[in-house]
Formats: sequence, C-alpha cells, structure tokens
Amino acid sequence: MQVAFVQMEPRFGYPEANLEKVLAMMESKPAELYVLPELFASGYVFISPDEVAKAADKVGDGLVYRTIADFAKARKCAVIYGFPEKASEGYFNSSLFVDEFGNHKLYRKIHLFFEEKQYFLPGNSPLGTIAYRDTKLGMMICFDWIFPETARCLALAGADIICHPVNLVMSYCQDSMKTRSIENRIFTITANRIGEEKRGDKGFKFTGKSQITDCEGNVIYRADVDKEEIFTADINIEDARNKRVNDLNDLFGDRRVEYYNRLGETIDGIHQ
Repeated sequence: MQVAFVQMEPRFGYPEANLEKVLAMMESKPAELYVLPELFASGYVFISPDEVAKAADKVGDGLVYRTIADFAKARKCAVIYGFPEKASEGYFNSSLFVDEFGNHKLYRKIHLFFEEKQYFLPGNSPLGTIAYRDTKLGMMICFDWIFPETARCLALAGADIICHPVNLVMSYCQDSMKTRSIENRIFTITANRIGEEKRGDKGFKFTGKSQITDCEGNVIYRADVDKEEIFTADINIEDARNKRVNDLNDLFGDRRVEYYNRLGETIDGIHQ
C-alpha cells in the first residue's frame, strides 16, 4: 500500500486556507492513504468554548468533511484527519477515516492532553479497525501514544497500520512510536504539525518530525522539525501479519494473559 503523511502549519481560525494548503500538498503526491495532523483545519490553541463551537465540524455535513470526502472520491483514495467534532453530547477531539466510496469511520480521542480537558469531552469510541483495500487500519490521536494499551488493543484487533494524527509538543513521542511498532509488529504513521501557536497568554511550539515506522521499529522516513512537507512510502502489509520474533517466539501467541490481572495477589507474603 502506498501511504503518506502531511506535515503542515495550520493558521488558527482559517479553515478554508488550511484546507486549501492540505489539498495542494496531497495533490502533489499520489497515495492510497493519507494521514493528516490532529485539528489540522482549525488550529490547536483554543481560549474559549465558543471558539471550539465555531471551529467544530459535523461528520457527514461540515465544511472539512465535505472537502476531504470530495478529494477522496476524486482521487480514489482514503484520508484520515483530525478535527474538532460537534456531536449531540458536546464536542470531541476526533479523527475520521473517509474513502472514495463515501465510507467513514469516527474515532474520538480517549486520552485528552492538558487543557483539552477544558474544551472536549473524553472520547467514548471503542478501539477497533477499519478494513480498506485488504488492509486493517487503526486510529489513535496524539496523547494516546503514551498509553501503550491503546496501540496494543488496536494491534490485537488486527490493525496492520496505526494512523496517528498529532499536535505534538513533547519531544519523545516520535521515538516512542518506534517502540509501539516493535512491541506490536505493526506500521505506524504519525502526522504532526509544525510552528508555534500563541493566543492570549497561551502558546505551544510543535515538534514536527512526522514519521512512518516499519514493523521492526525502523524509521522509514522522518520529516524535519520545522518544514512543511508530504512524504509517501510503499509498505508491504504482510510484514505486519507476521508476529514471530524467531522460530520459538510469537509476539501474540506467547502472551500470558492469565497473569496480567493478578496485581492484587501476594507473592511470598509481600503484597504486590
């Protein structure tokens, strides 16, 4: 499968301009699957609930959805992108898979970072996979990376690729994603943004370095820290379906799940 990430610098509050930029970048390099950053069309640093409400997009109806869905249909591909979602319950930090047939699958971020908790509801989406072109895709968003259970659940559900829209501000996620690939023997695509976003007395500098890793944790390609770019790679999905470490060890077959929930027991009289 030919996959791609887009690394870009959104302009806060200008969704049309951000969409125009992303479309031009995707049109410059053909791929079967594109992964865009978290909140790529809205920007990240909200300073009021009203701003979230104004920026939020509806699945199936909003400006961002319609634009990306039209691109996927025209280019016969799939796109995964991050956006602030308007739902009946409130607002979520979400990502959406959209393909050329109009199929879509929603994921809502379950591990909110810092002040995201003031503006978004915690995600209530089950961790599962999406079937696309004989491949199974899993989605997680940004801070989900620091909880290894997220990637492991997706891998156990059969994900060949973890698609990871992010707005990273800490320096060690990119290296940690190499570990997520190793411990699950899957591909990962981390699509980050660049630049510094300041609003009022709040601000973040984003770390760039979007990357694609293979099933052994090798970085196929890592972008610069401060450069907008799109990168494509051809990956062999079958590599993600071989969980053997050697002739005697199978990464999933060797799991001893009967021991993983025994933390309340005592060992040699010492409470663990």
